Amino acid sequence: MGKGQRATQVYKSTEFIEHARDSDGLINGPADPFKLAPSNSSSLLVDSEKALKASKLSSASASVEPAPTTAAAATSNSPSPQAERPSELESVPSFILVTTYLSFLMLIVFAHLRDFFGKLLHPEEYVQLREQNGYAPMVSDFESLWTRRLYGRIRDCFNRPITGVAGGHVNLLERVSHDANATFEFTGRVRNVLNLASYNYLGFAQSEGPCADKVEQAMRENGVTQASTRAEAGTTRLLAETEDMVARFVGTEASLIVSMGYATNALNIPALVSRGCLIISDELNHNSLVSGARLSGATIRVFKHNNMQSLEEQLRRSISQGQPRTHRPWKKILVVVEGLYSMEGEFCDLPAIVRLRRRYGFYLFVDEAHSIGALGKRGRGVCDHFNIDPHDVDVLMGTFTKSFGAAGGYIAGSKALINYLRLHSHSAVYAEAMSVPVLAQVSASMRMIMGEDREHALEGQQRLDQLAVNARYFARRLAEMGFMTLGDSGSPVVPLLLFSPAKIPAFSRECLKRKIAVVVVSYPATPIITGRVRFCISASHTREDLDYALEHISEIGDLLMIKFHQGKTIETTETKKLE
Repeated sequence: MGKGQRATQVYKSTEFIEHARDSDGLINGPADPFKLAPSNSSSLLVDSEKALKASKLSSASASVEPAPTTAAAATSNSPSPQAERPSELESVPSFILVTTYLSFLMLIVFAHLRDFFGKLLHPEEYVQLREQNGYAPMVSDFESLWTRRLYGRIRDCFNRPITGVAGGHVNLLERVSHDANATFEFTGRVRNVLNLASYNYLGFAQSEGPCADKVEQAMRENGVTQASTRAEAGTTRLLAETEDMVARFVGTEASLIVSMGYATNALNIPALVSRGCLIISDELNHNSLVSGARLSGATIRVFKHNNMQSLEEQLRRSISQGQPRTHRPWKKILVVVEGLYSMEGEFCDLPAIVRLRRRYGFYLFVDEAHSIGALGKRGRGVCDHFNIDPHDVDVLMGTFTKSFGAAGGYIAGSKALINYLRLHSHSAVYAEAMSVPVLAQVSASMRMIMGEDREHALEGQQRLDQLAVNARYFARRLAEMGFMTLGDSGSPVVPLLLFSPAKIPAFSRECLKRKIAVVVVSYPATPIITGRVRFCISASHTREDLDYALEHISEIGDLLMIKFHQGKTIETTETKKLE
């Protein structure tokens, strides 16, 4: 038996099945009940007739031309969909928006009333919010109102402790509260639940297997840590080899590895730009990018999310007017975007941004924290997905905490850029070097994705294909059920809109009752009216896992009445039957 055959048999964490699949990763054939499902919930309302006609034409052509044999075809390069896809929020009923605003208004009013009467009746509970011995309170009552009165009511939905490996399933430590979520007590019971909450996109978060074996071997040879910074005694052969591998993986000349993902942005952006420079940032960029921009001292301007017209307007205005007061030319202009926006499940419009870069001559910084390893037919991220030359992006940033089952991040680009950062970035000069087991995990998982691990040559591609299939299947099923979802087709992050603040904790608790772990998100992480649940799909999920989740999510959707497109979907189906 050859090594390739052994690799196929060793790979047991997913159910990769070689079938002819359509463009959304679903098995072709007349028996497939989801072949005509819309690609997103917008198409349920906007283009249902066209979708049906197109599917009939594609099924007719499939009998003439052979269909793709693997789900890698699902990650083929295609034009940017942002300009074509209608916004989900445009189809939200006004009644839903009004009731959501009123719900938050009522919560805030009652929170202030509880504080007012609480200070009168139970002043001892508000001592920490008042001036004491001439010292101002560390946190005022108004600043902590949201945390105490709103977040505190649903605190049981967050920070749930787990034990063991956070794979496709995870063991959850059961806890209860007898004082309205002020404190929790462990019951001693452990519940095994389906994990739709972790960023374990490729399923490399494992305690056994080839990656775990490589980690154990590396620790025996090199210890656990160097106990030093990169600039002193923290640069090892393993670190240098991994940095070379990262550069080859993303297609750049060199890379710099940082031990913390958040610090990769927050500490490297200030080394790239400073006072007299301009940062133009997407309005939905991650907090680490915002922190890095603020620390840099550069002027910051924001453009509308993924709106290329807004970006170009900012560029034209900034270049023509120059710096404030003096109107001198900017020293540098840095445009900062994300490859995959994790709260929206949307890809950046990279082809359009690259065209603007060539026209206006700015520097481009792309954060691929969620897209690297999860997008593209080879897992190389958003550049691979859109068939963009990585050299058209000046700074490529990514993290190892998602697709690689590790920690930390990297900056990739030209040798001149990386050599400059090694001397000027606080992440290289002052921060500790990445520990040995984390480096070994990064190296082992990346080698597997690249197909350089001879004993497991096929496993990396199988994981990529399985993730592509799972992501498309899950998103299309949710849309078919009538849920209002966000994001682009193929995104491993699938947000489902809940809107009402009462339905946010209710959805999380109902899922937990059915042994499903999910992440619910609300303000201030999202706009106040677009509370949502964010499903994270993994290659470690089997089709049975996804069907189990979809079945129970549909029940919860009926219970909470969050299938906002259901009525219109049924009406469209009945109309077609009559015709």
